[in-house]
Amino acid sequence: MDHSSEEDTDISESEIEEYEDKSYEKLKSGNRQVKISDETFNCPYCPKNKKRDFQYKDLLQHANAVGKGSSQKRTARDKANHLALVKYLEKDLGVGGGPSQPVVAEGDALENCDHDEMFVWPWIGIVVNLQTEWKDGRYVGASGSKLRDQLTRRGFNPTRVNPLWNFRGHSGTATVEFNKDWSGFNYAMSFEKAYEADHHGKKDWIVIKDMKDRGSDLYAWVARADDYKSDGIIGENLRKIADLRTISDLMEEEARKTSKLVSKLTDLIEVKNKDLAKMQDKMSETSNSLNKLMEEKDRLHQSYNEEIKKIQSSARDHFQKIFNDHEKLKLQLESQKKELELRGQELEKREVQTENESRKLAEEIEKNAVRNSSLEMAAMEQLKADENVLKLAEDQKRQKEDLHKRIIQLERQLDAKQAIELEIEQLRGSLNVMKHMGDDGDLEVLKKVDAIHTMLREKEGDLDDLEALNQTLIVKERKSNDELQEARKELVNGLKEMSSNTEIGVKRMGELDNKPFHEAMKRKYNEADAEDRAIEVCSIWEEYLRDPEWHPFKVITINGKSEEVINEKDEKLNGLRDEYGVQVYNAVTTALKEINEYNPSGRYIISELWNYSEGRKATLQEGVNVLTKMYKRRKPFL
Repeated sequence: MDHSSEEDTDISESEIEEYEDKSYEKLKSGNRQVKISDETFNCPYCPKNKKRDFQYKDLLQHANAVGKGSSQKRTARDKANHLALVKYLEKDLGVGGGPSQPVVAEGDALENCDHDEMFVWPWIGIVVNLQTEWKDGRYVGASGSKLRDQLTRRGFNPTRVNPLWNFRGHSGTATVEFNKDWSGFNYAMSFEKAYEADHHGKKDWIVIKDMKDRGSDLYAWVARADDYKSDGIIGENLRKIADLRTISDLMEEEARKTSKLVSKLTDLIEVKNKDLAKMQDKMSETSNSLNKLMEEKDRLHQSYNEEIKKIQSSARDHFQKIFNDHEKLKLQLESQKKELELRGQELEKREVQTENESRKLAEEIEKNAVRNSSLEMAAMEQLKADENVLKLAEDQKRQKEDLHKRIIQLERQLDAKQAIELEIEQLRGSLNVMKHMGDDGDLEVLKKVDAIHTMLREKEGDLDDLEALNQTLIVKERKSNDELQEARKELVNGLKEMSSNTEIGVKRMGELDNKPFHEAMKRKYNEADAEDRAIEVCSIWEEYLRDPEWHPFKVITINGKSEEVINEKDEKLNGLRDEYGVQVYNAVTTALKEINEYNPSGRYIISELWNYSEGRKATLQEGVNVLTKMYKRRKPFL
């Protein structure tokens, strides 16, 4: 696709993020062709004279290297375009957009080979008669990536091609590496059979290798024991990077690993099932206990209502009896008063009678007056008694209402605190005893209820310390911790989408820094091949980092504590340091330490909030401060 006039001018570093979004939208709309077929992809931003077909993984590495690289030859527009390509490959094509591997019948190669024959493992092919030329005092030849692309197009699916060099330069020989699994073995045998069918196998090479005119055709085969033990450059290289294994040994080892994995998974499932059974038993026990507690609460509530009804009925009967007695006494006094008044009237009528009768009448009148006075005093005392009885009835009624309110308040407190069922039992027992008391026991009931109320309030303090407070703090702590973890995750996701030069950002823990690899390759190869070579070597060590069987650590004790440190005697790491230098070695060991600390089981890259100025994990508060500053800087432009 031709470049428009807009793409003829470069952009500044601050415009990379904006231009990246525009390029990404163009890729999504189909204006740029990326996917050529199920297996091959194209970089739409490389010049036409440098375009080549990529596999999905290789194109992703190429786009990452250009977009995140520090090369001065790449403009800001190139970096933005390649970063948009990375985003498009990961989000829109994904794993499904990668090259589809050809279906290989594993049984064909395994059935047609000798299982006791010694092969070089991992599977490695040998290619000879590569064309070289003498230049600047040494032999030079084509890079391994070109030969790898040729073999890929023929369907052999190699992972890497390594030209072999010696003191005279390019040796005209290369090793071809395949995947370690059985599909890689099938590809390797297909590779060997294809060259044998063209009469360019190992036997054909042995016939012509001493001839002067060997032509320009390539000869190839799969490395075996005789190649591994040979004295030339091929044998030396094979002994450095591989071992001799038989098909039977590899199949037995694979079966042993599978059996071990199945055993571990079986044990794990058994443990999980036991834990699940325990949790179910505990849940059932808790549910039964809760049901019993609720039944007991309902029963106590019903008993309390019945006791209250009995107390109220007894009080009404008692008041009614007092009022009835008072009415009887009042009627009796009225009757006696009327009777005395009638007798007084009769005595006054008899005053005309004899003196004796008069004297008797006076005495009788005097006696009647004394009696009448006594009756009036008795009537007044009765009135006072009636007033006292009414006042006492009102006081008792008010006290009963206060008692009712107290008991209702206690009931609400008991409903909120289920752990004091023993005290509820004591209260029920006390109330059952009180119902057997007589009419004169109301004041005693009030005293006992007050005592029970005091005791319950003391128990509430114990309950708050032992259960309610502890449970509340646990719930709050878990909720706060969950909210903090969710906030930290959202903060990481937010900062991941933002471009920021602040000291607080998101670091991909376990990601291999490719800059030291580029610098090392520039010292060994010309500038044209250095980038491809750096991508290949970096890809190899990324696979080593993800391999769970490679664990180059040792345990040491410092101040009584055991710690894991890098094993300085590890052969792979020592070989890496000797071949490419300390900076590349430090980049690999740094990624190893991060993976071992943050994700030792999964061995994949995870994102972490990071303080780059202090080289440590950033706190949530530091991340929030960064977002606040970024928001204030961007707010005038919104």
